[in-house]
Amino acid sequence: MNICVFGASSDIIEDKYIDTAYKLGCEMAKRNIGLVFGGGNCGVMGASARGEYDNGGYILGVAPHFMKIHNLLFDNCTKFKHTETMAERKTYMEDHADAFIIAPGGIGTFEELFEVYTLKQLGRHNKAIVIYNAHGYYDKLIEMLNHSVEENFLKKDSLELIAVFDEIEPMLDYIESYEGVDTDVMKVRYAFLQDGEKME
Repeated sequence: MNICVFGASSDIIEDKYIDTAYKLGCEMAKRNIGLVFGGGNCGVMGASARGEYDNGGYILGVAPHFMKIHNLLFDNCTKFKHTETMAERKTYMEDHADAFIIAPGGIGTFEELFEVYTLKQLGRHNKAIVIYNAHGYYDKLIEMLNHSVEENFLKKDSLELIAVFDEIEPMLDYIESYEGVDTDVMKVRYAFLQDGEKME
């Protein structure tokens, strides 16, 4: 199994986020879970990769060519995929992961969360999506999702498409045992076309 971890690339965030990301990478490697990530050597990204590497795990880094000139990439990936664009990078990570962990991050991480969340809602994949709410980082975002339900901008059953954990071991237990969600929930009462035919 390979899990895509989305998270911050910033090197100025508090050490507590770096430490928990490193522990995540360590635990993934110990469970023989590979890491798919954005290839960076700083922040949450780099810490999760170091944890995986220090414990002999598999690491797939993915980043566009232009990032090479900034010396921002993790050197010890098992495999590295260079893409032409940021959009291609994201798609490659999505396609090569069996599940997604949304670790603490900024606007890029938010965008990655909502892309895989939207794609799951539309039935384009049925992979586990977990928000890793380390140190309560995502409390306000979770509050906002619930507020969107209350205001009828989001269906309540959409919340069943993601899970939230603040501890690593139960989070990975959940992912390893994940069997997908009911397709009726995934459709969230939307009708859309697939292969030219409307899904029933």
